[in-house]
Amino acid sequence: MTANYTYVPAHRYTGMPDPAVRPELFDGVLWRRAFGYLIDALCIGTIMILVWCLFAFLTVVSFGTLGPVLWFAFGFIPLAYHTLLLSGRHCATFGMRAMGLQLRSWSGERPMFLQALVHCFLFYLIVGPTFCLILLFALFNRRKRTLHDVLAGTLMVRTPRAAWSVEPNAW
Repeated sequence: MTANYTYVPAHRYTGMPDPAVRPELFDGVLWRRAFGYLIDALCIGTIMILVWCLFAFLTVVSFGTLGPVLWFAFGFIPLAYHTLLLSGRHCATFGMRAMGLQLRSWSGERPMFLQALVHCFLFYLIVGPTFCLILLFALFNRRKRTLHDVLAGTLMVRTPRAAWSVEPNAW
């Protein structure tokens, strides 16, 4: 039995999809992204309240010895939330999943852990000092990418459920 390695499918999406070819992946991405972040803010707030209670208890039990270390770690909760969920199986946080969005790398695959970390770090680094004005960058490009998306090599798209029924990683 011999294998034929010359067969290439007639049409296969590789890399980032083009809005002219697959406009359904980009319809409503900006408003979905904004509402998804509001849901994520509620999730992060809930996690922070629970962790604050735990850290307060541990600070009291340790007579304040663990206090500085625990409260320093407290600041990494939003970064960990976004990084772990974006590099996970669904390529989306809970808010993004609720809004039908997912983050993809430049090659069309799910982002690796380091790429998700860079994406989140750049988001918090850029958005804070510019008072969210830098997010207007998404209004001026075809793929609706924000500046931290461009710098991290990622793309936010709607979840392509129909394309996934044929091939799991196809656009």
